This record gives sequence, structure tokens and C-alpha cells, in this order.
Amino acid sequence: MSGTDDTGGARGAGGTTAALMWEARAAAGRGPELLEWARARAAVLAGEPLRREILRAPQDRVLVITWWDADPAAELPELPEPAPDLVTRPVHRWRFESLGAVEPADG
Repeated sequence: MSGTDDTGGARGAGGTTAALMWEARAAAGRGPELLEWARARAAVLAGEPLRREILRAPQDRVLVITWWDADPAAELPELPEPAPDLVTRPVHRWRFESLGAVEPADG
């Protein structure tokens, strides 16, 4: 099955796209350092995702999303845990299956 999904690219032959989300909150004053740490780790994952995106939010939170041509339950490369002194809590991780982009309503 081919087509497009919300990764902005084509789905693979299997038709399933997994989105892996990794989110961490930096220790006080260490937001820029956590952002650079995550950016460096996302660039060298063991495998090439369809897409990768890095976002930041208030309270020095960093979110990394990678999209893969795979089932969400598949064994996929993930970012590791940062050093304990770089974050305020353990990393949160989620896996989703992309169901495709939502097109704007005609109107």
C-alpha cells in the first residue's frame, strides 16, 4: 500500500508508519544543553527514520519525534536517557501509529 501520511512523505510498502516521541525536562538552567544533547543523539540513531523533528516548550522541555516505516510495536532505535543531572525526571516515551494527515475542510 502506498500513499501519504502526516510525516510529509510517502508511506512505505507496508503501509504502517510509527511515530516515536521522546520528551524530557531539563534541570534548572540546562535547557540549551539538553536541546543540543537531544539534537546530537537524534542525528545518529541506529537507522534512518522517514523524518525526525525536535521541538522545545516552556519549562525547558524538549520533544523529539521520529517517524518510521514500521509497526509501532517493532524494535526501533530510540534516544537514550540523558545523564541524571541534565534532567529533572526520567524521560517520557510514547509510540503511535500514524493514521494520515487531516486535510482542511473546503469552505
